[in-house]
Amino acid sequence: MANDKTSILVVDDEPDFASGIARLLESRYPNERIMACHSGAEALEFMEDLPFDVVISDLKMPEMDGIELVGRIHDQWPGTTLVMLSAHGTIEQAVRALKMGAYDFLTKPVEPQALFRVAEKALERSRLLGENERLRSLLACRSETDCIVGDSPAIRRFKDSLAAVAQSDYTVLILGESGTGKELAARVVHRLSSRTENPMVAVNCPAIPEHLLESELFGHVKGAFTGADRARKGLFVNAEGGSLLLDEIGDLPMGLQTKLLRCLQEQEIRPVGASRNVPINVRILASTNRDLEERMRQGEFREDLYYRLNVLTVTVPSLRERTEDIPLLVHHFLDMTCAELGTTPKEPTPEALGYLSARPWPGNVRELQNFVRRLAVFAAGDRVTLPVVRMAENGVSGDGPGELSSYKEAKAAVVDDFTRSYTRRLLEATGGNVSEAARISGLSRVALQKILKRVDLSPDRFR
Repeated sequence: MANDKTSILVVDDEPDFASGIARLLESRYPNERIMACHSGAEALEFMEDLPFDVVISDLKMPEMDGIELVGRIHDQWPGTTLVMLSAHGTIEQAVRALKMGAYDFLTKPVEPQALFRVAEKALERSRLLGENERLRSLLACRSETDCIVGDSPAIRRFKDSLAAVAQSDYTVLILGESGTGKELAARVVHRLSSRTENPMVAVNCPAIPEHLLESELFGHVKGAFTGADRARKGLFVNAEGGSLLLDEIGDLPMGLQTKLLRCLQEQEIRPVGASRNVPINVRILASTNRDLEERMRQGEFREDLYYRLNVLTVTVPSLRERTEDIPLLVHHFLDMTCAELGTTPKEPTPEALGYLSARPWPGNVRELQNFVRRLAVFAAGDRVTLPVVRMAENGVSGDGPGELSSYKEAKAAVVDDFTRSYTRRLLEATGGNVSEAARISGLSRVALQKILKRVDLSPDRFR
């Protein structure tokens, strides 16, 4: 519920009776929120302010009786458990109340033990409903974030951050290196938000010339400029009720930064050539791979716009911060590419995965995805092997003898791949303990450290 405390609201048109029931409940639950009111209308006002876990209501009341109150609370606050009580109750009334959504029924005069027994059962039911709702929300968040492939600690924390920021309607600034998946993160935030039924519109700010970007964002009226032979709705209007992603906002021209700031402050836009403003209801998601604070110091980004955008911030981890996700990503991209090509699925060998996991990816997930696409094309059979990886790196396909390297080069490449794969598995097995790894491998600690330096593997990554 909305409050951590157990909460019970007693509703009865007899003030003394309502207060007496509330006092009895307070004696049983001294640290919880117990309140009394004297009409159905007043009960609904209480519920609007802060919903209660349990409502115990009289059946016979003037203006709005208990049956109507049960129906309205049941429809608007399904997590609230309702208990009816009346001195005039009949079997028919009890059945009707239960059909309307009441959980239980008490008769006046109320015996304290009967009241406590029913209250305890009603509170337990509300707790279970609240836990079920929490689990449903958690599962929904997880299913939406499943499109972000990975299970490393860094990516799990990132998924949790996306689920958290999605619950509000504040502006979100998404930071991250090029190729990390900032637009995908924005789409996850939109799908998890209350705006998910409305459109999400994305615009790559530097991809559109400055003299066209204003019209693209805010729209224009007919005749606003040469070639404007008809009015055009801008992206803000197209995203009405939903979300607008301003991708690579760090490259937004200064003139448009001023107009965007005014738009965010006033929640309205002015189309190019228009004489009046248009109100908007759009959530802004902004992304950039730029250091906005550095750009502010250089006078290339407005400070007031930065603070207007930087309400909630999430940072997409780079691939080097989540190398343990690379095997999952390789499998995912291979399956996806093979489906796109209409070919049989392909499986990477352990040696190929080990090499790909140790290889640097400065272009992050986008570079890895493009590389895996090449692997799917170059692999003739159903396995992606190290030679296939080498072909993809060199941009050479086929298995003809004219494309083979020298024996010495080929042997060195295989030995290098084996060494990298073996030492990586060694560090994974020992949790980065170099002494234990040296003992298992039969190498001296100094020799192993030299090998680790040569293949650029740091034990710290495995601890």
